[in-house]
Amino acid sequence: MIAVYNTHLNDVLMLITGDNQGEKLKAIRQGNVTKIMREDTEAAVAWNFFEASTLFAISGNGPVTLTAMEVDQLNAAIQAAGFEDRLIYDDQPKFVVGEIVSLVPHPDSDHLNIAQVKISDDQTVQIVAGAPNARVGLKTIVALPGAMMPNGALIFAGQLRGEASYGMMASPRELGLPNAPQKRGIIELAATEIPGTAFDPQKHWHN
Repeated sequence: MIAVYNTHLNDVLMLITGDNQGEKLKAIRQGNVTKIMREDTEAAVAWNFFEASTLFAISGNGPVTLTAMEVDQLNAAIQAAGFEDRLIYDDQPKFVVGEIVSLVPHPDSDHLNIAQVKISDDQTVQIVAGAPNARVGLKTIVALPGAMMPNGALIFAGQLRGEASYGMMASPRELGLPNAPQKRGIIELAATEIPGTAFDPQKHWHN
């Protein structure tokens, strides 16, 4: 779940909860709550909360981190507006250290590879990537589904040329790091970094 607050849109908190996968959307507004859903499945992919600052203290512009109590308050607002949906609180980091444990060529591409990337002690995910410096054993930063990149791009699980891809391995430029090289290639971390560690620009970038 990605939360964005924008005072330029008159005190609106926007939540992105799913991927519309390019399908057409429709919206239903009831009171100060708008549910945005896919037309084909009616699955909710986003919510808008108008006059959001009346629900809890909120300030600034751009991505915000919600607490469990704030998600409970949003669920109360959804219920009060007459919707039956419920938001699921998720406090897991969306940018984490990952380790490439295997790398094979994509069967339908001359520049993509299919990587198995360890993102915790007990979880390995598949990511399709074209980074020229990707190699087995490399520690890098993985943007997981539910992440918002500094340029506003949203990361969802999907497929790339027919192969499942769960997130992306990011370059310094894509992570918005200062003095990032303007060339292709994922960020390279020290071999001592531990998969699953939350991304910390102060710790993971020295340039």
